[in-house]
Amino acid sequence: MANKLISEIPLPKSIANVFAARNISTAKEALSLTEFELMELLDVGLTEVKSALSQISEIVAPPYQTALSLMEQRFQNEHLRGHFPTGLKGLDAALCGGIPFGVLTELVGPAGIGKTQLCLKLSLLASLPTNYGGLDGRVIYIDVESKFSSRRLLEIGLRSLPEIFQMKEMAQEMAGRILVLRPTSLSEFTQSLEQIKGSILQNQVKMLVIDSMAALVSGEHEQGIRRQQTLSWHISFIKSLAEFSRIPVVVTNQVRSHNNDDASRYSFQVQSRDGTIEIPMRYDSHLIAALGIHWAHAVTTRLVLEAKSGCNGKRFIKVAKSPISPPLAFPFHITSSGISLLSDDGMELMGPEINAIHCQGHNEIISFGMQGLQ
Repeated sequence: MANKLISEIPLPKSIANVFAARNISTAKEALSLTEFELMELLDVGLTEVKSALSQISEIVAPPYQTALSLMEQRFQNEHLRGHFPTGLKGLDAALCGGIPFGVLTELVGPAGIGKTQLCLKLSLLASLPTNYGGLDGRVIYIDVESKFSSRRLLEIGLRSLPEIFQMKEMAQEMAGRILVLRPTSLSEFTQSLEQIKGSILQNQVKMLVIDSMAALVSGEHEQGIRRQQTLSWHISFIKSLAEFSRIPVVVTNQVRSHNNDDASRYSFQVQSRDGTIEIPMRYDSHLIAALGIHWAHAVTTRLVLEAKSGCNGKRFIKVAKSPISPPLAFPFHITSSGISLLSDDGMELMGPEINAIHCQGHNEIISFGMQGLQ
């Protein structure tokens, strides 16, 4: 609208002729000048200039929309109202329906906590027919660490949806809809991403899973700024892929040891009068997400999977970042049918607890050498 011609705007003929005489032909050119610059250039009074700018602005400015109208448009334009149910009732309620479409959802936590288990369950659910709550389409699963298990996938299906997976033909069809890629380097991963963009429409792909992004980056020899620049390209590409395809994109992230340089990066920590950082509480984990702040900003929803030593090793999945949900934690366990919540009532979190990542036996966590990714 900024390039709309002045001649197409219903200005008084006298002022429209002056604009034309001074070679100001578009709304953008008129609005780029101050009122006094226009007074001098057009040789007219302030009242005429203000009136003309008001009319031009009213024509070219986008109309206001209410929150209600935006919500109604979103519901109309996006399948399943823009969210894909995880099957975890309490978590789905907190996220207003489940994993959001068109943005990045991150699962972060220590090794063995259940990230891949959740990815397998989500992939399986997405492949199901719509009358079973699925997306009735293909899933691209980028398996970086060779953790994908077809046997475990079918076990989850058989235990959670026996009416489908006890039928051999149906089980084979669902498993055949999940396309597994195993890139061995960041360059192979880059090629996979470029191919995926075209195949999303060709193969009716309804979900993308990357398990895990951190493992790919940690395997590269580049350090510091060069590694950060490489990751920046991938962040931008994956985000644009999510927006372009309007499908759920789930990415797992590992953890690394907390260090003193990270202290100033958390808003919940208090700065004293002498400028030093005071950390209110210490936790048994001292773990943070591996890919750093730049990646964290690109993620729309962050789900942290953790285990607290003070709760008899109980595992929790918590909504640490979401534009639509308060920070909540749900206890869970892993069964033959996949991840199951022990309670659908989330515990609300406050302060440092929102971003802390707890893990029993955290001394065994490998440092991935990602300090340069901050």
